[in-house]
Amino acid sequence: MTARGNAWRHAFWAAGAVTLLLTGALADAQQAAPAKKAPAAAAPAEQQTQASAILMRMAEFLAGAKGFSVTVRGGYDAVQESGQKVEFADTRKVTLSRPDRLRVEGERSDGTNTLLVFDGKEIVLIDRTRNVYATAPQPGGVDATVVYFVRDLAMRLPLAVLLVSQLPAELKDRVRQVDYVEKTSIHGAPAHHLAARTDSVDFQVWVADGDTPAPQRVVITYKQAKGQPQFWAQLSDWNLAPAIDDSTFVAKPPEGAQKIAFAAQLPRVVKSVRTHSAHKGAKP
Repeated sequence: MTARGNAWRHAFWAAGAVTLLLTGALADAQQAAPAKKAPAAAAPAEQQTQASAILMRMAEFLAGAKGFSVTVRGGYDAVQESGQKVEFADTRKVTLSRPDRLRVEGERSDGTNTLLVFDGKEIVLIDRTRNVYATAPQPGGVDATVVYFVRDLAMRLPLAVLLVSQLPAELKDRVRQVDYVEKTSIHGAPAHHLAARTDSVDFQVWVADGDTPAPQRVVITYKQAKGQPQFWAQLSDWNLAPAIDDSTFVAKPPEGAQKIAFAAQLPRVVKSVRTHSAHKGAKP
């Protein structure tokens, strides 16, 4: 079995959960004066309240944005039968325009180049490297389309939950515990490091401090999977007013590209062909 064949396929909550178990208190790096006691660390309950507020502020910020673009550089473990972990990576440029436009340009570590576009009417996925493409009708908004793409078409879209307007509700429903690790720096800017737990994953997220509480880094640990593989992502170049024109959400297959079906559609395609043939051969 290949390493990539072992990579996890539950990308929706590879996108919408986040992180690793943490130890409880904030460390105070400053040395107290000899005559004074060091300030006491915040109580765990206070830390969790603070962390939860930051996490929800991030969720509400993303859910309320009319649109944005972001570059996502990520990696994920593929656990081999021997137990060895092999990491693969990809880079994606995501452009979102609510209520019903999405574009994801991706390049995997093996050089495969892809383009996913949703225009409010259909999904188009192009594999430029293999010169093939697939389409699926999908009228509606981004939320329903993301769910359809990941759940029904069984396609990989890491951190997909960050794209949906139901993100605050999803986090409230799934997160069992969230703690504040420390205030640190990501991409040279101050950020809050949080650690949280759900029933199936642990996750960490670094949230930018200030008026734009966008996630800067995410680490997810699949604690119930063999070998506890991890997914990580660095999110950079956030733009809340990306340049969008008529061509942004248009996906034109390369010349000579072969149209194929999504793998999840194949049973339905075969069944449809068989039914059509049966009807064609039936007596009037």
